[in-house]
Amino acid sequence: MTWTAPPVERTKQLGGLGTVTERQMLEGWLSWHRETLLAKCAGLEPAQLARTTVEPSNLTLLGLVRHMAEVERWWFRRSFAGEAIGDVFTGPSDGNEGLDGVHAADAERDFGLFHAEVKACDAAAAGHDLDETFMSSRGVSLSLRWVYVLMIQEYARHNGHADFLRERTDGATGD
Repeated sequence: MTWTAPPVERTKQLGGLGTVTERQMLEGWLSWHRETLLAKCAGLEPAQLARTTVEPSNLTLLGLVRHMAEVERWWFRRSFAGEAIGDVFTGPSDGNEGLDGVHAADAERDFGLFHAEVKACDAAAAGHDLDETFMSSRGVSLSLRWVYVLMIQEYARHNGHADFLRERTDGATGD
């Protein structure tokens, strides 16, 4: 039987985020956006996940999953936590952070790497104050709060791309 991207069960409801602490709100929105990207992929086979559908762009749903694993690693683990680790797929130096080099045969593995990276990124941020700062690679002081807001906007932007990719793949719409 062919592997398909698994269904996504929402762990956060957006209505419940209106009266929580700032930390809970940031974590909740980030979780919601992570799950939204995976929901855009749910039920698709590897070839569908790796297919370009919005020409002339080479974006794919699988590429977006890979990209977000790479971006999360860069900001939460390498930049904020200062972990001396390599790239998940490709790095910032190639300018595409996981978007290129997508192969349908690697879809199940790539989803596993995404899930592992999300877990590791959550662990890297756990127990740290939102005001805790680090020095970016460009010599700018940034806070953990800034990383959360950046990741929420990064997912929101790419989830918009995923909307088009999914609709062009099989007509499915919605979050």
